[in-house]
Amino acid sequence: MAGIYIHIPFCKKRCLYCDFFSSTNGEKKAQYVEALCEELHDRKDYLQGQVIETIYFGGGTPSQLSAGEFEKIFDTIHSIFENISDNFEITLEANPDDITPDYLNSIQHLPFNRISLGIQSFDDKELQFLNRRHDAHSAITAIQLLQKERFDNISIDLMYGLPGQTPEIWEKTLRQAMDLDVQHISAYHLIYEENTPLFSLLEQGKITPVDEELSVQLFEILIDKLEDAGFEHYEISNFAKHGYRSRHNSSYWTGAHYLGIGASAHSYNGLSRQWNKETLDAGYRAQDSDLEIIDAKTAYNDFIITRLRMKEGIDLRKMISLFDADKKTHCLQQAQKYIENQLLELKNNHLRLTRKGIFISDGIMSDLLL
Repeated sequence: MAGIYIHIPFCKKRCLYCDFFSSTNGEKKAQYVEALCEELHDRKDYLQGQVIETIYFGGGTPSQLSAGEFEKIFDTIHSIFENISDNFEITLEANPDDITPDYLNSIQHLPFNRISLGIQSFDDKELQFLNRRHDAHSAITAIQLLQKERFDNISIDLMYGLPGQTPEIWEKTLRQAMDLDVQHISAYHLIYEENTPLFSLLEQGKITPVDEELSVQLFEILIDKLEDAGFEHYEISNFAKHGYRSRHNSSYWTGAHYLGIGASAHSYNGLSRQWNKETLDAGYRAQDSDLEIIDAKTAYNDFIITRLRMKEGIDLRKMISLFDADKKTHCLQQAQKYIENQLLELKNNHLRLTRKGIFISDGIMSDLLL
């Protein structure tokens, strides 16, 4: 399988924590969509005829595009790519306050069959702190509107580890998410990225990060509550009802090839990885992008980092088929102490993180790398 990622960088306003490439200059939308379509034409051979099973519109805020702008992109895709699966997954990232009856009516003829909403919290004080442009009520209303319009594959993003967040506030957000009966939840710990307003507040001493003990407690609450509600914890930060894993994001973790279109978008074809520049000008185009050739060491390290994130873990038989026996030997030697300490488990030729291991997964992965 292969996928296409399309980056839509436009936002009405920037969130406090965001370090993704985005712009509040909506006047360039039409010009940008034209550039996307031109790039699709220019790079039509990148996936080498593989069947396209997923298309993902990320951002930024893709729901800032109009139906007509989406039509132009979809028309271009269908005019270029012949091998598109009948069982495709097409995801639209959206902001809750963009989801109105009029907007949904305008896009109902488009082939979106999965919506990913950037909720982050159902607590209004936390939303105000994060500089989100919706409140808890509008987030709930957006989900209910999508369900009324028969969208049956809805994912929401949540965030924990916010300054001042308590277990009680986090549990309330999780209860609200579960009561809304969505199919997928992605939950991420707040990260203080450089060059963001959030990082500036941290440097100025105006906010205090949660400590490690509370971070672990919040993550434990997340896992327990969602698993009790019937969600499968299939990737470190992702939970899905049966049959509703994100196929597009899973493709990143299983080594599928993908074409990234738009400013800052990344592409991968097994031999190299490339990424477009972060600008709305024509200079972002792929021919000017940065390129990383994937050598044997990088391929092995990528395999460890991505597979170990998944519930299934590292398939050692797959490792042998892709790499030489020395790589498997190295991996198991490095893993032994974690197996003995019950942070990793080796079962049926799969090396997996245990519940305890998930909490220190970064350190474990680092030790398994070359």
